[in-house]
Amino acid sequence: MPAKTLFPVIAAALIGSGYPALAQAPGANFPEGLGKATVTSVCGGCHDINRLTAGYTPEGWLTVTNMMRNFGAPVPDDQWDTVRAYLIRSFPEQPRPPAVLIPGPVEVNIMEWPLPTPGSRPHDPMAGKDGAIWWSGQLANKLGRLDPKTGTFKEYPVNPMSAPHGLVEDRDGNVWFTGNFRGFIGKLDIKTGEVKEYSLPDPKARDPHTLVIDHNGVVWFSVQNGNFVGRLDPKTGDVKLATPPTQNARPYGMAVNSKNVVFFVEFGAPKVATIDDNMHIQEYQLPNPGSRPRRIAITPDDKVWYTDYSRGYLGRLDPATGEIKEWASPSGPKSLPYGIAATKGGIWYCESAAKPNTIVRFDPKTEKFQSWAIPGGGDIVRNMDVDRDGNPILANSLENEVGLVAVKNETN
Repeated sequence: MPAKTLFPVIAAALIGSGYPALAQAPGANFPEGLGKATVTSVCGGCHDINRLTAGYTPEGWLTVTNMMRNFGAPVPDDQWDTVRAYLIRSFPEQPRPPAVLIPGPVEVNIMEWPLPTPGSRPHDPMAGKDGAIWWSGQLANKLGRLDPKTGTFKEYPVNPMSAPHGLVEDRDGNVWFTGNFRGFIGKLDIKTGEVKEYSLPDPKARDPHTLVIDHNGVVWFSVQNGNFVGRLDPKTGDVKLATPPTQNARPYGMAVNSKNVVFFVEFGAPKVATIDDNMHIQEYQLPNPGSRPRRIAITPDDKVWYTDYSRGYLGRLDPATGEIKEWASPSGPKSLPYGIAATKGGIWYCESAAKPNTIVRFDPKTEKFQSWAIPGGGDIVRNMDVDRDGNPILANSLENEVGLVAVKNETN
C-alpha cells in the first residue's frame, strides 16, 4: 500500500476502534489555533498523538515535519508551513537537565556532517570496514554512506515503507538491516544496489530492531515490541525466533563477545540476556527493579556494559561471576543514557536528554568520567559504533547528522 494511502487508513482504524463515540477525540485538548485541525486529524496516524506534547525546539519541529512529509503524511503542500507554525507555537521544548561537563585527560575532536535528505531520522550508525560512515535513514527509506575524508555522500533507496533501523556489514561488504515498519531483515548489495528481503516467520514479529553478525556469519536480531530474538542463517535463509522468558521483555541493543556469545538487553525489564544457537535464552537480573537497559557494549575482557536509560546510570555485568556494578551518569537521573561503545580503553556513551546532549567517556580503571557537549546539541544519539581507527561514530536523529569522535590521545 502506498505511503500516502496508509496514513489515513491507520488513523481511521485508531480513531474508530480506540475511542468510544462519547470519548474526547484525540488532541481535543490541544491549544486552539490555525493548523490544529490538520494536526489532530493527521498526526495520530502512526503514533500516539500525545507524543507531540513532549515538545521540540523550532529546529526540531522542522526536522520532525520533514520526517512526516518523507513518509507521506496526508498534508497538502501549501499547509506544511501552517502545521509547523502551530506545532512550534503550541509545543515548545520541555525543560531538560543541563549537561554536566567534566574535564579530563583525553582530547577529542567531534566532527559532524548534515545528511543530504532532510528529515532522514538517522537511527543507527555503522562503521564500514573501508573507513566509511553508514547510517539508516529510517524516515527517508534509505541507507546512506559517507566518506569522511572527502565528505562525499551516497544514498541507497530501499523498498517503500521499510523504515530501516539497525544495520551491520558482513565480511563481503553487504549491509544487513532491519525493515522496522514492514517486519523483515534486508540485505543490501552495495555493488548493485539490489535489496533482498527475508520475511519473518511469525506475523507478531512486526518490528525488527537491532542486528549483529556473529563470528560465524550468522545474523542475530531483536524484535522489540513483538518480544522476540531472531537468528538468520545467510547460507540457507532459514529464520528462527525465540521469545524471552520475561513477558514484555522488549529485546533491544545487542552485541557479541570474544567467545561468540550473543548478548542483548531487555528494555522492558531490568535484565541482560544471552541466546545460543539452540535459541535458548538465559537472563541476568539487574539489582534495581526500575532499571531499563537500552544499549550494550562489550570490552575485550568480555565484561558487558549497558546504559540504564530509565535511571541515568552506566552499568557493568561480569557474566563469569554475575557481579554487577553501576555508576550514576554525570548529568543526573533524567539524562537518559542511550548509545554506547567500548573503545580506546574507555566506555563511551551519550546522554540523550541532557541539554545539550553529551558524549561521556568512562575509564574502567580509574572509574572516572569525562564528558563533552555535542556540537549543535546532538538530539539524539540512539546508537554508536567504532570505526577502523577505534574512534566512536554516531548518528544524531533530530539534528539529521552523522558524526565522528576523533580521539587525539588516550590514557591507556
